[in-house]
Amino acid sequence: MGAAAGLAALGADGAHPSHGSRAAAESATPTPRARPVIHPTPTPTPTPTPRPAPWTPAKLTALETPVRELSQLVPPPPPNSIALTIDDGPSPLWTPRVLDLLAAEQIHATFFIIGEQVTEFPKLTRRIADAGHQICNHTMTHPITIAGMSRKSVRKEIVEAHDRIADVTGVVPQFFRSPGGAWSKNVLELTAEHGMLPIDWAVDPRDWARPGVGSIRRSLLKAKAGNILLCHDGGGDRSQTLAALETVIPKMKKRGFTFVAL
Repeated sequence: MGAAAGLAALGADGAHPSHGSRAAAESATPTPRARPVIHPTPTPTPTPTPRPAPWTPAKLTALETPVRELSQLVPPPPPNSIALTIDDGPSPLWTPRVLDLLAAEQIHATFFIIGEQVTEFPKLTRRIADAGHQICNHTMTHPITIAGMSRKSVRKEIVEAHDRIADVTGVVPQFFRSPGGAWSKNVLELTAEHGMLPIDWAVDPRDWARPGVGSIRRSLLKAKAGNILLCHDGGGDRSQTLAALETVIPKMKKRGFTFVAL
């Protein structure tokens, strides 16, 4: 399958019919004649399409700075919305547990996934998409130094992940997050070139550093309506993140927040 903005498409497999011969007429010495070759119509391969946000598709435009609040989307989501974003997966150990929690709480999140992880865990990647969560581009190899990389290298990171995600899930990513929140003119321009919005965050509990369940919980509970929250399901031990979310999600719901995927 192919992706948007000039990314290559995967063609359908075609069958190859057999050839034969038949006699032109009854005679002592029949003259072989080729049988007409009939090529069956190949089954079309579904074209990956963007997965729109639950309210309406965001307007994809080039931005000079990444989106940090839901109010920056056009049009914005409903009032009291909040977005949980989850980075660096899929992880065979932690992603299934996060997915189970989200299913139990009946909410959707936005997963910024790494192309190499998609290649290694395609079934798990499809599980994320099949559960209705938003699938987004987080580069192919997660280079923290992406802001200082050449335009050619940045394009390679974005395009390879873009293709891999589309091939595995059938979803064309609409959103991109730069590793470590490292942005540059090249990164922003190439994000727009491939039809994606650049996404940052408003609340960062630094869960990747494992500061403790209490610290992660307190940071997340400071969130306000319209905030984009940053958490992780990959890149290491995410037991603290999971434990914090088990408390944070129901508390936020009781406060009247509605969790939305981008």
